[in-house]
Amino acid sequence: MHRLFASSLAIALVASPALAAQDKLLTNDEPNVTDVAKTPMTDLNIEKREIPAILLQAQARPYTLTGLGRCSALVSEVSALDEVLGPDLDLPEEERARISAGRMAKTVVRSFIPFRGLIREVSGANDHDRRIRAAIQAGLARRGFLKGAGQAKGCAYPARPASPQVIAAVMAARDAQDDAKSPEPLRLP
Repeated sequence: MHRLFASSLAIALVASPALAAQDKLLTNDEPNVTDVAKTPMTDLNIEKREIPAILLQAQARPYTLTGLGRCSALVSEVSALDEVLGPDLDLPEEERARISAGRMAKTVVRSFIPFRGLIREVSGANDHDRRIRAAIQAGLARRGFLKGAGQAKGCAYPARPASPQVIAAVMAARDAQDDAKSPEPLRLP
């Protein structure tokens, strides 16, 4: 157990600087190398994900429109929630529940931790995860409420649900991005 923790800590310390710049969505459950390496630290509640202020505000007052009388303010608020939560359900999501190497690796690391559930409960890690899930739920409710308010005011997307035209534009942008990522075909002289 000590070797597993020490090696995980070493991997996390080496990999963290390179991957720390990658901001992850709070709702992203796709683990990377750092996430896998930090599993023992998160189980011991040493490493915690911070709850963004916008989600704490959503928990405190999910259905307020104070200061959001204009469409531009609604667009700004919904966009800020999108940055933390990722795309809303009105946009198509690719590969939601696929199996990945990161998820498998995290499961393997978790399987080596004896009494993991008890450790997470005693350390407070489970309680912290419950607080994160509650904040995410409040953020999702707030975003839905704001989109409804934006639609009632006649605001443009993202302060209203995505129209078929918006969905088509998003899909076209994804296709163009995927085309840009794909390697050039090998051309023989």
